[in-house]
Amino acid sequence: MNEVNPLLDDPRILNVLFHPRLARAGSSHFPGARDGSVDVGEGVVIGWRLFPADDTTAPVLLYFHGNGELAADYDSVASLYAERGISLLVADYRGYGWSTGQPTVTALLGDARAVADAFPRLLAEAGLEPRGLFVMGRSLGSACAIDVAAQDENRWDGLMIESGFAHTFALMARLGLRIPGVEGQDDGVNSLDKIARLSLPTLIIHGKLDILIPASEGKALYEACGSSEKRLLLIPMAGHNSVLAYGRKAYMQAIGEWTGVA
Repeated sequence: MNEVNPLLDDPRILNVLFHPRLARAGSSHFPGARDGSVDVGEGVVIGWRLFPADDTTAPVLLYFHGNGELAADYDSVASLYAERGISLLVADYRGYGWSTGQPTVTALLGDARAVADAFPRLLAEAGLEPRGLFVMGRSLGSACAIDVAAQDENRWDGLMIESGFAHTFALMARLGLRIPGVEGQDDGVNSLDKIARLSLPTLIIHGKLDILIPASEGKALYEACGSSEKRLLLIPMAGHNSVLAYGRKAYMQAIGEWTGVA
């Protein structure tokens, strides 16, 4: 697999792409929530929070969030999943929540793979025996979810993407960071190439009025996806951070259908 282009670890890019905040483990008010961390090597750990549904056999989503969010921010959102009978394990990035280290694009995908490898063990330790395992990514987390699915799609029952991006350097440009000399270069994230190799059932959700990551990016991921079982759900009136606000019913109905609980 290609390595992430080192240009993406330019400090100017990292300062715009990542917005880490701290949070305290054990601070959740969600019933039965569990916090922990995964050792990813070199003294770095990645924090996670598990939001279990009442049913220990409920399907579970491994969720990679956006660049300005934390696992701890999902305390309220997780209830929407639990009410439908879906458990949620949200992973942070380096420097986020109670994770250690400094976030970089180079470390992002490797850390996600380490969390995915530990995922079955974390669920077993929580006493869960899910009847389905799914991976989901929002915004920045879309790159993690697609990469994890591409590593070994046989371990997953489905992939879900919200507000995902297809073209990394174009995203940097929209964030105000035009990188000279990248024309024709491989960004190493390669979400389009990876999703094209997948046969995994894939759900892509995007806000029609997203100006940060336009809906055309979601459409590009959908069109490239190699799965014969795929769906593109565009939410009217929704921007980058308001997909749930404008399309909660359609959004959660689609998630329910994709996880088999609807």
